[in-house]
Amino acid sequence: MSHDGIGPRAVLRSVAFLTAGMLTVPVLAGCGSEDPAGEPLAGADAAGADRSDIADGGTLRWAVDTVPDTLNTFQADADTTTVRIAEAVLPSMYRSDARGRAVRNADYLASAEVVDTEPKQVVVYRLAQQAVWSDGREIGAADFAAQWRALSGKDTAYWTARNAGYDRIEKVERGKNDLEVKVTFGRPYADWKSLFSPLYPKEVMGTPDSFNDGARKKLKVTAGPFTVDKVDTEEDEVVLARNPRWWGDPAKLQKIVLRAVPHDKRVSALSDGTLDLAEIGPEAARRITVAALPQEGNTPLMGPEADRSAADALRSWAVANGSDEDAADEEVSARKKLRKKAEKYARQQKALGGFEVRKSLEPAYTQLALNGAEGPLSDERVRRAVARALDREDIAGAVLKPLGLPAEPVGSHLALSGQAAYADSSGALGKPDAKEARALLSDAGWVPGGPVKEEKEDTEKDEGEEAAGSEADKEGKEDTKGSGGSEDSGDGDDGTYIVGEDDGKNHGTGDGKAPHDSGTGTGQLKQGGAPAGAYAPKGTAAPARADTAPVAKDGKALVLRFVLPSGPGSKTLETVAGRIAAMLEKIGIRTDISKVDDDSYFKDHIASGDFDLALYSWPATAFPATDARPVYSKPVPAADGSLNVEQNWTRVGTDQVDQLFDQAIATLDDSERRDLIRKADSRIWAAAGSIPLYQRPQLVAARKNLANAGAFGFATPVYEDMGFLKKSAQGPEGSPASKKGGSGS
Repeated sequence: MSHDGIGPRAVLRSVAFLTAGMLTVPVLAGCGSEDPAGEPLAGADAAGADRSDIADGGTLRWAVDTVPDTLNTFQADADTTTVRIAEAVLPSMYRSDARGRAVRNADYLASAEVVDTEPKQVVVYRLAQQAVWSDGREIGAADFAAQWRALSGKDTAYWTARNAGYDRIEKVERGKNDLEVKVTFGRPYADWKSLFSPLYPKEVMGTPDSFNDGARKKLKVTAGPFTVDKVDTEEDEVVLARNPRWWGDPAKLQKIVLRAVPHDKRVSALSDGTLDLAEIGPEAARRITVAALPQEGNTPLMGPEADRSAADALRSWAVANGSDEDAADEEVSARKKLRKKAEKYARQQKALGGFEVRKSLEPAYTQLALNGAEGPLSDERVRRAVARALDREDIAGAVLKPLGLPAEPVGSHLALSGQAAYADSSGALGKPDAKEARALLSDAGWVPGGPVKEEKEDTEKDEGEEAAGSEADKEGKEDTKGSGGSEDSGDGDDGTYIVGEDDGKNHGTGDGKAPHDSGTGTGQLKQGGAPAGAYAPKGTAAPARADTAPVAKDGKALVLRFVLPSGPGSKTLETVAGRIAAMLEKIGIRTDISKVDDDSYFKDHIASGDFDLALYSWPATAFPATDARPVYSKPVPAADGSLNVEQNWTRVGTDQVDQLFDQAIATLDDSERRDLIRKADSRIWAAAGSIPLYQRPQLVAARKNLANAGAFGFATPVYEDMGFLKKSAQGPEGSPASKKGGSGS
C-alpha cells in the first residue's frame, strides 16, 4: 500500500445515504483499559536455532515469483523480489518485529528521536559507528540528503513511484558529527520511522540518470550482510553473495539464490532438489505433510516385467472379448501412462519427505470489495445489506481451519491483530443479521414480491459463467480439498492479489494501469444474464414465502457481477465466492460469478471499475496513516474531468475519513494517533466499501535442516542468521532438535 495508486478514471462517485446521526461508532479503549491491539493470531514458524548450531557456508535456493525488472524499490515496476533483495543488501533504519511494529535496526542505527516539535519537527539519527558501504565509505548525511531530494517529488526527472513522507521534509543536514543526521520537517510527520528504509547510497540517488537506470540490474555499492553478485535473466535467478565488509554478525550462508519458479512447478522443483525454500499453496502443503508421515504397509510398485505382463494380459482379454485391437492398444497405452504418472508421483513423495511445511499468517488480509461508483452498490444501504448478510467467521473458518491456522475474521482495515493500531471496529457496521439486511434493502427500494421485467438479453447466459444457486453455491458449501494425486498442485497461493506483492509489471504509476501479481488477472468480462431464479415472466408475483425471494426494484432483480481470476491458485477464492453468493441469496440478492483471465483481472476489471463484487488483498503495514490513506481516501475530480481514485478501487470514501487520516499523520503522540486511526477505521466499516474477511495463510515448504527461515509472519527476515544445521544440532528427522520462534521474532 505504500506506493502510489492508479491514475484517474472517469467514474461517478457513490452517493452517501447515511447521516451522521445514523452512524454507530464503537467506544474506543480509554486509559487503563485492555489494549485492543491484542496479540498476533499466529507467530513466526521459521525453525529458529542459535547461530552456534548453524554450519558455516552453503547455498540457499529460494523460490520467488520473478526476477525483478529493477533493484530500486522506489520505482513503479519494483516487486516483492526487489524488496527481498533490498532487505538483504541495503540499510534499513527500522524493521518489522513479530508484532508487525517498527523497531530500530541496531546494525545501522544507534538511536533516533524527535528532538524538537516547535517551531518545526526535527529528528536526529545517530548512526552505528561501524556502518559503512561496501566500498568502505561511511554511511552518512550525504546519503540521507540524496534520497530525500530524489523522493521529495520536487524534481520530476526522477521516475519515482512514491514520495509519501519525503515530501514533508524541509532539509537534511549533518549533525554534530559525521555519525549524526539532522532531518527537519516542513510539516509534522508522525510516520517518520518509515523513511530511509531501505536507504540507497548517494551513487544511486544522486542524479536522475543514476536513479532511473543505474540501479535497475545491478547495485555496485551496498551495505548489508549480502551483496548482489549477479542478476541472471537467462537462468531466471538472482545470486546474493556474503558481504566481506559486513560489520554485524557474519552471514552463515555463502550464497542465497533467488530462483523464479512458477507456483505450479514448485513441488517438482522441491522434489528434484533444485529448491530448498518455497511458498506453496494448500494442496502442495498437504502433499508434503503426507510425505513426512510414517509410511505403513507400503506396497512396492510393479516392476517393468510385471508391468509388461499385465499389459499383455489386458490386451489379450480385450481382443478375446471382441474389442477392436487398436482400441485395446489405446487402452493399454493409457494404463501405461497412468502407471508412469503414479511412479513419478511416488518418487516425488519420497523426495518430499525431506521437507516440512512451516506455516503462519501473512501480514495481509483478503477482503470483499464492493464497487460503489455506480449501479445498486452506489447506494450505501445496499452495501451495508451485503455486509450484514455475511458470516465472516464461517468464511474465515472455511479457508483457515483446514490448514490448522487460527480462523478469526479480521476486525480492521488498517491493521492486523498484534499491531499497535489494531482494534476490532466491525461493530460500526453491525453483526451478521439477515433480517436487518433485508430491511436495509427494503429501505433502498429493493423488495421481494414485485413484478420483474423479462429482458431477452438477460436470459441468455454466456458460456463459462456461473450463477449463484448453481455450481458456485455447491462449491461454496465445501471446504477446500486437495487432489493429493496431481504432479504439481498449481496452487501457489489462494489466487488473491496483494498490492505491493506482484510480478513487477506495473505498480500504480498514475498511467491508468494497475499492478498485478504472477497468479492473477486477461480476458474480457462476459456480460452474463440472469442467474437461475432471478427473473420471472412479467407480472409474476413472488412466492408467499419472501424471506429468500429475489428482491427487485423498478422491474429489475438485484443481480451483482462477482468477478474472479480463473488461473491456477484460484480455488480458495472460488470457495469463498461460493459461500458469499449463498449468503447473499438468503436475503434476495443474486450474483453472476464471472471468471476472467488472470492477466486482466486487475487492469481490466478492478482498476477500471468493471465489477460489482471482487476479492483481493491488502498488506498491513506499521504506518497505516501514510500507507492506507490512498486506499480509502475519497476520490476527487481531476483537471480533465476524470476521477482520481488513487488506490481506492471501491470508489467509496468520505471527507471525514480523509480528515482523520490527515490528523493522524500529523499527530506525534502515539496514543492519540492510534485513536484517530481507529476512528477512521470505524467510519470505513460504516461506509461498507470493503469488508475484511480473513488474514491470508502463509505456507512455506522448507528443507528440514534449514534454520531461521520459513513462514516469517510479520517479522522481517534476518538474512545473516539463515543456514543449514550442523549434524550435531539436528533431531532424528533432520530438523532442529528444539524449534524456537524463528529468526526475526
